[in-house]
Amino acid sequence: MKNEFLTRDECTAMRGIAILAIMLHNYCHFIGQIVQENEYQFFASHNEGLWQVITNPDALLPVHLLSYFGHYGVPVFLFLSGFGLVMKYERKAQEQVAVVPFVRYNYLKLLRMLIVGFTLFVVVDIVTPGRFQYHWDNVIAQLLMYINVLPQPDKIIWPGIYWFFGLMIELYIVYRILLYRQKSWVIVVLVAVCWLLQVFCDPQGETLNRLRYNFIGGMLPFGAGILVGRSVERFRFQLSRWLWAVVAVIVSALVFVMCFHFQSWLWIPILIIVGTIAIVKALPQKVMTLFVWFGSISAAMFVAHPIARKLFITVAWRQDIYDGLMLYVVVTIAISWAVKRIIEQIPSPKL
Repeated sequence: MKNEFLTRDECTAMRGIAILAIMLHNYCHFIGQIVQENEYQFFASHNEGLWQVITNPDALLPVHLLSYFGHYGVPVFLFLSGFGLVMKYERKAQEQVAVVPFVRYNYLKLLRMLIVGFTLFVVVDIVTPGRFQYHWDNVIAQLLMYINVLPQPDKIIWPGIYWFFGLMIELYIVYRILLYRQKSWVIVVLVAVCWLLQVFCDPQGETLNRLRYNFIGGMLPFGAGILVGRSVERFRFQLSRWLWAVVAVIVSALVFVMCFHFQSWLWIPILIIVGTIAIVKALPQKVMTLFVWFGSISAAMFVAHPIARKLFITVAWRQDIYDGLMLYVVVTIAISWAVKRIIEQIPSPKL
C-alpha cells in the first residue's frame, strides 16, 4: 500500500539498510580488539573505546563503527513490523482476527525462516572449529521461540542473532492481545511502562539484559511503528532530497552524543528510525534500487549470515580483517539467495 509518508519501496529499502547494518555488525564485533556495542546493557568502557578510536582513527575505524552501531538495524525492523501490522490488520476493512489464529499464523511465518537457517547453521557449526554445545531443551525453546525468557539468554541462544525470533513472537502476542485496534494512548502507556522498567535498572546489570532480550526492550520502536502507521495521513509534508540528507546528518550527530549517556541511550532507537527514513528519502534512485533489492532478500539474509560468519570469521582472527569481511559479504549474499529459494518451497501459512 502506498501513502505519502512511506511507500512500499521505501519500507523495503529501510529493510535493506537494516539487514546490511546487522550483517556487518555481527561479523565485526566478533573480531578481537574491536570496539563492542551497547545493545542489551550499557557499559561505560565500550563508550571509552569508541571515543578512543574516534579521536585516534586508523584503518580499522569503519570496522569499529560497524561493530558499535550496526545492531541498530534491529529497531528499524521492529518499527517496520509495527507499521506493517497496522497496514495489514487495521487499515483494511476486515473482520477482527482472533488471537489464536493470529499468533499461529505469525509463528509459522517466522518458523519458515528459522527452521531453514537453524538447520543449515547447525550443520556448519558441527563441522567447523568452535562447535557450540547444544542442549535438547534449549533447541526446543529456540524452535518454539520462548528461549528469550530463559535465564542467561546470551549464553544459550546460538547463533545469537536468532534471539530476534523470540522477540518477534512476543511482540505479535502483545500486539494482538493489548494493542490491536485499541486507542493510541494504550500504546503510549505501554511504551512508557517498558521505559520505566529499564530506566531504574543497573546499566550493566543482568536485569536490564533480560528485559532487553524481550519485548520490554523492543516496545519503543515497535510502538512507534504502530503509531506512525495509524497517523500516515497527518504526514503530508514534503522535503527535498537535500533537506532529508541534512536531517540524516543531524540525527547521526545526535545519536553519537546520546550514546554516551544511559538515559539518552534508551531513546536512540527513535533517532535511528528517523535517520533511516531520512536516508531512504535522500537516496538517488539507482542507489535506492540497490537497497530495495537487499530489502527483498532481508529475511533470508537475516537467517543466512550467521552461517557465512561461522565459515569466515577465522580469516579475521588471523588479522586479515578486510579480506575476511569481503569474503563474508559475498558468501552471505550467495547463501541468502539460496536460502530464499528454499524458504519459498515451504508452504506459506494461512490465516
